[in-house]
Amino acid sequence: MSRPIRVLIAKPGLDGHDRGAKVIARALRDAGMEVIYSGLRQTPEQVAAAAIQEDVDVVGLSILSGAHNVLFPEILKLLKERGGEDILVIAGGIIPDKDIANLKAIGIREIFLPGTPTQALVEFIQKAAREKVARAQT
Repeated sequence: MSRPIRVLIAKPGLDGHDRGAKVIARALRDAGMEVIYSGLRQTPEQVAAAAIQEDVDVVGLSILSGAHNVLFPEILKLLKERGGEDILVIAGGIIPDKDIANLKAIGIREIFLPGTPTQALVEFIQKAAREKVARAQT
């Protein structure tokens, strides 16, 4: 890419713990990405609006509260309604294995669970960004 990859890290819902999100944000910055951290307790509307306003390539959703099956579909719907259907959406946090396939089926590109090396996340985003640029050029 001719510019840094832009990533929004968002904490949707009432979850008040953000240590993991901050670790991820730092790892992405260290890898040369431009990271916007939206802060705690964001509504789906706030997440989608920030993603569009900041013109991000990636939205990383971090959740520990268990509300992923409600909040993530709403965020995806709002992104699509606002012209952000090409934004890569990934997620991390405490997400039960039984929910992962459904979340991927609705459009969450990848889910990173606790213990995932930060380098794996960095490489996933870099690869996805390269693929997006290649598709746009063809």
